[in-house]
Amino acid sequence: MVIREIQTGLISLPLRHPFKTALRTVTAVNDVVVRVITDDGQEGYGEAPPTAVITGDTIGSITCAVRDFIRPALLGMEIENLDGIMTRLSACMVKNTAAKAAVDMAIYDLYGKRWGAPLYQLLGGARCQFKTDLTISVNSADEMVSDSLEAVSRGYDILKIKVGKDAAADLARIAAIREAVGPKTVLRVDANQGWTPKQAVSIISTLEDRGLNIELVEQPVRAHDLDGMRYVTQRVRTPILADESVFSAGDALDLLSTGGADLINIKLMKTGGLWQALKICDIAELYGAHCMVGCMLESRLSVAAAAHLAAGRGVVTLADLDGPSLCAQDPYRGGPAFQESIIAMTDDPGIGVTGVPCTVWQ
Repeated sequence: MVIREIQTGLISLPLRHPFKTALRTVTAVNDVVVRVITDDGQEGYGEAPPTAVITGDTIGSITCAVRDFIRPALLGMEIENLDGIMTRLSACMVKNTAAKAAVDMAIYDLYGKRWGAPLYQLLGGARCQFKTDLTISVNSADEMVSDSLEAVSRGYDILKIKVGKDAAADLARIAAIREAVGPKTVLRVDANQGWTPKQAVSIISTLEDRGLNIELVEQPVRAHDLDGMRYVTQRVRTPILADESVFSAGDALDLLSTGGADLINIKLMKTGGLWQALKICDIAELYGAHCMVGCMLESRLSVAAAAHLAAGRGVVTLADLDGPSLCAQDPYRGGPAFQESIIAMTDDPGIGVTGVPCTVWQ
């Protein structure tokens, strides 16, 4: 099974509601999709969202990276030579992690098809289904309460609350949601780098003192502020989850070895795909830390790849894979079944998703 062609296209899917965080507001998924074709006619698929505020990638940069750097480096390689492919993919250019991730997952899709097995089984087969949370965008407290109650009515018992745009109002938002959904709903708080270290300690300590029972707080301070991450982690009881601070296995090692985080959020668009994400899992295991597998604003195509990682590795105990649930449309067939809060793996080989809604491939 030899790589004969690598192509890119575009997809566009509207969201149910505008997605608002401390960093951006988005109303639709507008992503680059990748198709890798082998000499025996097999096809593998991947996807890359242009998340410039986090990864620095745009539609233009992703497309250019795949066409001008990645494609020439990988054409003619055998899918069975997974180590060689991923080594060359990593070395063909620096950064450009979203472009690399899209190609990486397409290769893994083909690798699973080559061996006739769903990818999660080849990655370890830790579980065949798991729960995901659902994101509540940052808005007025009343609107966030309404969105939270809607999510609970859809069967979600884990909510990720976006805050960080207005530190003074964040406590009120979180408290209002807790009162509305009751004590049994799990609440995760994501500040998306929106607080200073001192603000973070003050807010989290107040949440603790008021007994609001927050499961974790994600990325409370700026991504590059590792001293700030350590400052917060060492002064609160609530577990701190590192997201934007961790792109690589080296980043995970730096944070975990110095007490800068309790948990690591792995996103394929930050790591450059599954190959590097697996290395982060290994490091987390060494330090006795658990991982979350999350996603950007992605459709079911690439979220399915992340789901295979979450199902494959036992060190992944948390999931934030709500991308398909945020979309108003789902044009795909096959792969993991996204049943609101439950993601169930199937026997489809590889990643398993087909029916990619792209009519023009280049």
